[in-house]
Amino acid sequence: MKRTIYQRLSEWKNAGDRKPLMLKGARQTGKTYLLKEFGQNEFRRIHSINFQKDKTACEIFTGSLSPQRILESIQLYLETKVDKTKDIIFFDEIQDCPRALTSLKYFCEDMRELAVVSAGSLLGVTQIDEPFPVGQVSFLNLYPMSFEEFLLAVGDEISYKKLRALHYPDTIPPVLHHRLMERLQEYFVVGGLPEVVSTYCSYMGDRPEAFARVRAKQEDLITAYMSDFSKYSGKIAANEIASVFESIPAQLARENKKFKASQVIPQGRFSRLKSPIDWLTGAGLLIKVKIVNSGEIPFEAFTAENRIKLYLFDIGILGALARIPPKNLYMKSDLFSTFKGAFCENFVAREFIYSGSGQLYSWMSNTAELEFIREIDGEVYPIEVKAGHSGKLKSLNVFAAKYQVKYRTRISARNLEFNEQSKIHNYPLYLSYRFPINPP
Repeated sequence: MKRTIYQRLSEWKNAGDRKPLMLKGARQTGKTYLLKEFGQNEFRRIHSINFQKDKTACEIFTGSLSPQRILESIQLYLETKVDKTKDIIFFDEIQDCPRALTSLKYFCEDMRELAVVSAGSLLGVTQIDEPFPVGQVSFLNLYPMSFEEFLLAVGDEISYKKLRALHYPDTIPPVLHHRLMERLQEYFVVGGLPEVVSTYCSYMGDRPEAFARVRAKQEDLITAYMSDFSKYSGKIAANEIASVFESIPAQLARENKKFKASQVIPQGRFSRLKSPIDWLTGAGLLIKVKIVNSGEIPFEAFTAENRIKLYLFDIGILGALARIPPKNLYMKSDLFSTFKGAFCENFVAREFIYSGSGQLYSWMSNTAELEFIREIDGEVYPIEVKAGHSGKLKSLNVFAAKYQVKYRTRISARNLEFNEQSKIHNYPLYLSYRFPINPP
């Protein structure tokens, strides 16, 4: 499966000041597969150690962390010869061997000619007590597959290329728009976890069977995540982590989607759930959106610790956790109309993170609410998300009148449209990751 982050791995390989690399991400986002593919394609040979599967491999890092000593031990352990300028070493599940993580610092200082990569589940990396090699390791984050990566996975390269080539003031042909909205409905069911996407691709000729297998796989993954809560939570109560995680569909079903602690624990206070929330966001399983009460920049100055919205890291897992039947997600169903708005918001949040937006913000006043506001190159963009083709833009207009913004943005089921008279730009949901497409 093609991942767009592969290009950044290639740039890392060719960088003159290359440091050891850690690929971070939630469990099951495809870190191991991607790094093995990269190593096999771009180097003479890849030498892999999986610390979760082979606990004895940690003994390599007992004693001195001299890169030369470690390299000699790795060659003995794997019974192979490592070429420092042509090969790559891959430490998988590095969170299970904290000393291996610390050793990256010394590879950076004393053996940069050797390419060293590592993969770590955020669930475990955040719990390591060893000194972290800050400044001496390059980091990349791997997320669930985005919608454009999903297009490639299901063989729709034509649509992928069309979206990539869009520039202002291009339009999208109606036939392509219709096709992409159908693909988006598929993505709403499947989500972006590679194992689930692979399952779908194997059975997509029989959609009911494919959806049934996809949902079974998602339920298995949810069970695995739940078991991880107790394994990696440390001093934080695993039952409270699980309760926050399971509450997300109900939190998003409310008209006001501001996180409410009382919906997790009766009469509960936010302070009690702050650690579980931080743990889940640190593990990459939740996306935290900070709510601001002003449209001025910097947005961070107008936040409060307990004013947040929480979205799930994968849209397919959201559907499974909410127990929405796949056919209701895929087909237009009145039984799914109320929650679909929240579903679309979660999708847009995921796509924004994928496109590198960083911290996300929402705006809320006494009379209006915007799903997202973005600051890009000093311009503030108010963004309203709609599940359907129509709907009033009250909140968008209230914000625009108060803060005199240049453009107003609606992300919806409608086709791409740039209205320079009203300054309203409409993006179809599937194009969220390309925001903003502005005049040159």
